[in-house]
Amino acid sequence: MVMKLNESKKTHRNENEKRIITNRINRIEGQLRGVNKMIQEDIYCKDVLVQLSAIENSVKSLSNYILENHLYTCVTKDIENGNLDIIDELISLFKKFNK
Repeated sequence: MVMKLNESKKTHRNENEKRIITNRINRIEGQLRGVNKMIQEDIYCKDVLVQLSAIENSVKSLSNYILENHLYTCVTKDIENGNLDIIDELISLFKKFNK
């Protein structure tokens, strides 16, 4: 899957927010490495699936955290500046989240 990045826009995050996000990503990476190890060790499918569900929940939680921050920062700023195209972006995002 090729992801198209919007290189004309940037989100400036403070160091605390970057630390929080990075810690959560590192935790998710650790969970994925754990599942890989489980597969290499022939761990029972149910146990692997439980761990995959936990990873899915971790990713969803991180996505919601970033989405919430996006609404309070980027979206608010765009609306205040009269850029209502941001609403189309949000609709697209919500459609992706609800698949």
